Amino acid sequence: MTTQIQDRPPTPAGAPDPDDRAFLGHPKGLSTLFFVELWERFSYYGMRAILLYFLTDTLANGGLGIDENTGTAVVAVYGASVYLLSVIGGFAADRLIGARRSTLYGGIVIMAGHLCLAIPAAGSAWAGIALVALGTGLLKPNVSAMVGSLYSEQDPRRDAGFSIFYMSINIGSFFSPLVVGFLRDHYGYHAGFAAAAVGMAIAIVWFVLGRKALKGAGDDVPNPLSAQERPKVVGLALGSVVLFVALLLLAGLWRDTVLDQVIDAISILAIAVPIGYFTMMFRSPKVAPQEKRHVLAYLPLWIGAMLFWMIFEQAAGKMALFAENNTVKTFAGVTVNPEWFQSVNPLAIILLAPVFGWIWTRRAGKFPSTPFKMALGVGLIGLSALGMAWAFATYQGNTAPVYVLTAIFLLQTVAELCLSPVGLSATTRLAPKAFASQSMALWFLAVAAGQALAAQLIKAMDGLPDSQYYVVNGVMTLAFTAVLMALVPWIRRRMASAEVGGHE
Repeated sequence: MTTQIQDRPPTPAGAPDPDDRAFLGHPKGLSTLFFVELWERFSYYGMRAILLYFLTDTLANGGLGIDENTGTAVVAVYGASVYLLSVIGGFAADRLIGARRSTLYGGIVIMAGHLCLAIPAAGSAWAGIALVALGTGLLKPNVSAMVGSLYSEQDPRRDAGFSIFYMSINIGSFFSPLVVGFLRDHYGYHAGFAAAAVGMAIAIVWFVLGRKALKGAGDDVPNPLSAQERPKVVGLALGSVVLFVALLLLAGLWRDTVLDQVIDAISILAIAVPIGYFTMMFRSPKVAPQEKRHVLAYLPLWIGAMLFWMIFEQAAGKMALFAENNTVKTFAGVTVNPEWFQSVNPLAIILLAPVFGWIWTRRAGKFPSTPFKMALGVGLIGLSALGMAWAFATYQGNTAPVYVLTAIFLLQTVAELCLSPVGLSATTRLAPKAFASQSMALWFLAVAAGQALAAQLIKAMDGLPDSQYYVVNGVMTLAFTAVLMALVPWIRRRMASAEVGGHE
């Protein structure tokens, strides 16, 4: 899935024990974090699987009655909000309360959000969506950081531990659309949201009971705020609130509804914040000239990643609409719930990730290079957009065979395996030392900006066929792929100096 793993340096909250092999040969704490992440992802992707249907269904059927175009934009900007708020989650863990408490509080907020969504009232539904976004932002960057703190930097089990942890993400995200889709089909939307709340409750209980196994991981605050810094942070927080309100009012100049104003305000923030990050890196006196060349090489890779997520994250948007409105509802005599298609990607990840890991390991230092892999991922996602354009233009009503959408999800999974893990590596390798702890925030912001761009394109193309929307996405992405492919030699030369030994 699109969840990124943030491997930060181990926290000083207790030395990792190299002799602890209680869970599949790994530290016992990994079992705690494995099942916490599994249930949290069950909760998140279960809610996400039915969110668009809930927003756009009629009031009589338990939905909110929003038009499909606006509902799809809301889902996109909701995703952007999660990744924007993950920057705050990382800050809270590093400077205020530590990773463990940030994870715990985030989980509680997420559960409260799902409970609000389980209440059949429009006001509580919007509050629930906001709470889930906030809680996920608090939790998302920190569980994986705690995995890293279970191992020393020299522990040979470290990479394997993250591989095991990564499987928990995909197991949870595979089963949740199946379960929540069944509940929505038989008992309504609020039963589905209640199941997500139960999943999050299990994650919280597991996390609390497993604290001892973590042996202090995530308890310390790595870089606590000084007394002199606190007023500045409070001022920054208040300024951020004022800025968001100002953007809402500004959007009122061209938008008629509060919902559209919120979509635009979040979109502006999601695009402006990474621009601010890059500007700060280029202008900072703490960034050496050589490091600025690394950042310059990273910039086109980041833009490619933004375009990738713009298309990929429509799994819960335009692709969910195709599953509901354009795909046949039976296959081999089995009734197919539209939510089930969102289980294709995590299942394919589980099956294909070891294959790609083996290929990349065997080809290390050879063709394809890191920038070429990322460019390939961007190109494949662009082709998937053209595939969706063809599907929307070809199949009207519930006539598309199940294999059409399944094949496009599989193509997108291959694209993800080319770009996502490689992009994480490039981010950490090319980040300036002064911004090393913030490098993952910049990667998350590519996902946020991509979904914000998708939201704006959806609103701008309101009234046009979905096939045209995907043509625009595909052509735009493939055109940038050509640029990125042409830049591969230039990027490689600049990446070489970021490598130990001076070569890629």
